[in-house]
Amino acid sequence: MSSQPSFKQIPIVSRPKSTPRLDLLRSMSRTGFVLLLILIPVTGVFRIDVSSGFVVFNHEIWFSDFFIVFGFWLAAACLLIIMYSSLGTVFCGWACPQNTFSTWANRVTARLLGKRALINWGDEDQAAKVSSGKNHWHNWLLLGLRLLAASMLLALLPMLYFLPPDALWAFLSFGEDPRVTGSLYWIYSVFVFITGANIALIRHYVCRYMCIYRMWQHLFRTRETLHIEYDAARQADCEKCSFCVTVCPVDIDPRQTATFDACINCGECITACDNMHKKNGTPGLLSFKFGRRLDALDNDGRFSSPSLLSRVRWVLPVLALALGLLSWGIVQYQPYHLSVYRAEMLHGDHTRDYRINLANKLYAPAEIRVQVEGVPPEHYFLSGDRVEFSTVGRKDLNLRLEGLPKGLHTITVRASGPDGWQGSFRFQHLVEKG
Repeated sequence: MSSQPSFKQIPIVSRPKSTPRLDLLRSMSRTGFVLLLILIPVTGVFRIDVSSGFVVFNHEIWFSDFFIVFGFWLAAACLLIIMYSSLGTVFCGWACPQNTFSTWANRVTARLLGKRALINWGDEDQAAKVSSGKNHWHNWLLLGLRLLAASMLLALLPMLYFLPPDALWAFLSFGEDPRVTGSLYWIYSVFVFITGANIALIRHYVCRYMCIYRMWQHLFRTRETLHIEYDAARQADCEKCSFCVTVCPVDIDPRQTATFDACINCGECITACDNMHKKNGTPGLLSFKFGRRLDALDNDGRFSSPSLLSRVRWVLPVLALALGLLSWGIVQYQPYHLSVYRAEMLHGDHTRDYRINLANKLYAPAEIRVQVEGVPPEHYFLSGDRVEFSTVGRKDLNLRLEGLPKGLHTITVRASGPDGWQGSFRFQHLVEKG
């Protein structure tokens, strides 16, 4: 026989299939969500007007637009429940701004002050320790400036939802705008302080102990939701290694996850484990998984993976109702509003003056015409027969009734606007003495 080794004796190493790196996908997801939060108010998709309600695609949505408001929030709640039941805390790890900027702050701190300089609230064994080689004033200054700059930018995000872009620009450029008051700068300063304290000191402590959103998710989380799965059959491959625990942002052991824990499904541990085993050409021991956990066997010993439909079927009828209400509200939406009310002016012992209130709910120019029915022209005075709007807003017309005979008079005010809109308001006027 030949002294050369046979081909069968040559070890064959099978490498895992090439897949997109989780860390890249995670970064893209987090960055995309932050950009989405900025684009939503800037493009007019959604904004909050404290004086009237919500602004959606440059349409004012008042709280009186019940079907739109109630239908939208009911549909949003149903979709969140479906996400909780299927994907668990994936929003926390892949989209939540709190986690995104806490992770960024951790990386900046570790790069400037050392890997052990991170604050770990509630764990005295892992107290923050600044690296002796990086404990210099310029590193501290650079860290402080970066955190301050990030806080100032982040504090603008909530203001985008309460101020239109032109008003926010006037705020930033110290321009003249009636919507920008001196108190707004104090409010912004408070936002900067709270945001700075958050990303400088608190960070993932919110995710671990303070996040109301995560606690709410636990009401709908089951043993079948998306979770981190550990391949216990290969546990010998991870002896003397705890890299997954080290990189976990919420300080849990990903190898021992439970139905209710602080895991945010970010996948940092999966990336770390894959990187450790990549040099050996073997896959990591951690992965995302739907279905029962390894400690939850059926009576016959086999794993069960109930369908998503079986876990959310009770939500689907409610979601259908919500979408129906929302659709009906959109169809019945009124872009303009007409109302009539008594003016606080007495003539003798009765009121003769009324206010005709007209509202434009669109961020666009409009002209609304008004006419009065049910009373002869010689018995009323109208301050104008039309109202012009340059944008969203409210305007009043004065209506005075004079010389009407004794009795109860039914009067109708009609209004007509662009695109064929018609509105009417009927009221009764009592004349006790002719």
